[in-house]
Amino acid sequence: MSTIGWGIIGCGHVCEIKSGPALMRARNSRIVAVMRRDAVAARDYAQRFGVPASYDHAEALLADPNVDAVYIAAPPRYHHPYVLMAAAAGKPVLVEKPMAMNASEAEEMVAACEAAHVPLFVNYFRRALPRFVEIKNRLADGAIGEVRTVTLAFSTPGLTSEAGSDGWRLRPDRGGNPFFDTACHHLDLLDFLLGPIADVRWHSTRQSLNSPANDLYTASLRFESGIQAAADWCYSAGITTDLMEIVGSNGVIAFPVFDLEAPILIESENDAEQLTVVPEPFVHLPFMQCVVDALNDEGECPSTGRSALRTARIVDYILQGRT
Repeated sequence: MSTIGWGIIGCGHVCEIKSGPALMRARNSRIVAVMRRDAVAARDYAQRFGVPASYDHAEALLADPNVDAVYIAAPPRYHHPYVLMAAAAGKPVLVEKPMAMNASEAEEMVAACEAAHVPLFVNYFRRALPRFVEIKNRLADGAIGEVRTVTLAFSTPGLTSEAGSDGWRLRPDRGGNPFFDTACHHLDLLDFLLGPIADVRWHSTRQSLNSPANDLYTASLRFESGIQAAADWCYSAGITTDLMEIVGSNGVIAFPVFDLEAPILIESENDAEQLTVVPEPFVHLPFMQCVVDALNDEGECPSTGRSALRTARIVDYILQGRT
């Protein structure tokens, strides 16, 4: 296996505390270059983490002969142009979620990478976490019988336009929408656990004057398998709720999606179990290892441009009312 030299476009907060450390710790992986439009910030990151090169233009990073693959960790509005640039340069691409600003951009990203014969991965890292792999395995083993239905409840106190520290997440022109940023995790996880979603019915509204976008979404989902789900997302609640329940013909599996330390409850007709899966110290590491292994033809990555495109289409439909 060869060591993959990564070039990172957008070495900000997520890269600083999650994905960057994971790429440094994955086997056969190293960071060889970083890029930010702020050259001083890029150079600071490089110096602190021992990265050989830093740039303030993506073109320069893509031209670096030591860059074997590109990780795009910039805000969502930059994902589409940077992925297209990386594909044109013949570099495999890993892009942060949400994949793109809309499904049309995501489709163009997939098409560009397929035309250039370069892999495209999307960082829906939960697909590789032992916690959710275990849930998928339990479902496949019939721990709760045949899956019948799913309920999802997610609520959180609202973000306000005065909360400057939230940056792009409050800017609709930059992909800033709480649903856009968080619900894609739920929808992609459902796709991973239960297969593609075939049909969606939804409603949304703006309840809080402090919200820059709609803050309440409800959806009815039907999977290709015939399983149905009911989901609620509220971003102006007084408390935080985080619960997914998968109901089967002989039991239920219940767990939070974002609290990765909470136990998983598995109840069947004759048994009840609280399963604790020790969280990863570097939460992105299992997924990053899958990407590196896939680039070395030593395994498959569970989140590709094609699988993430399905999620982008569902999110796009709920936000824009179109497929």
